[in-house]
Amino acid sequence: MTKFDAQPFSRLSLTRRNFLGAVVAVGAAGALPVSALAQAQAASLNPGVAQQIADHFSSIKTMKGGFLQIGPRGDQMSGSFFIQRPGKMRFNYDPPSRMRVICDGNNVQVINDQTRTKNMYQLSKTPLSLLLANKIDLSADMVRNVDAQPDLTKITLGNRTVFGDSTIAMIFDSKTYDLRQWTVIDPQGKTTDVIINNVKTNVSFDDSVFRIDYTR
Repeated sequence: MTKFDAQPFSRLSLTRRNFLGAVVAVGAAGALPVSALAQAQAASLNPGVAQQIADHFSSIKTMKGGFLQIGPRGDQMSGSFFIQRPGKMRFNYDPPSRMRVICDGNNVQVINDQTRTKNMYQLSKTPLSLLLANKIDLSADMVRNVDAQPDLTKITLGNRTVFGDSTIAMIFDSKTYDLRQWTVIDPQGKTTDVIINNVKTNVSFDDSVFRIDYTR
């Protein structure tokens, strides 16, 4: 995949925000309140399109591709990702980073070979649980905003997690319904963006891709 001028990982400490970045799409402004879904027709789209997009994304059980992660300070990291619904994901970061993020359906493990650390989080208490759910129900309380535009539709979901009141915004192509990028917004309003590319869907993965080693 295309290489970017990423900062060395040694400059990026594994803070809560870095973890949120590992689970993350540019832009968090200009969203409509979910209560204003009925007014989305002003954006030249039927409000039902948002749920159709969410249903389309939920129907894709497996996908893989490349990503570019942009942190709150503009730092860039790239790599490859793998998703298997429900609840499974893996991020492999390109060198010089020595970081991997693995979700096995129950927990999320963040591995940093450089610092020789492994951190574990309960999946249900992270924004990843919203991204990897079997179905995204826009009638649920977790929906914060829906912004439907002719080219892109942004769906923002929120849930009080162990990191505070974080949100995740997913941006889709309004015509093809394909996921383009997502953003994790921390309680301080700082964003970490992930732009995906070279996406392939309906692929098969070996079980080892999402396996967490609980023995160590």
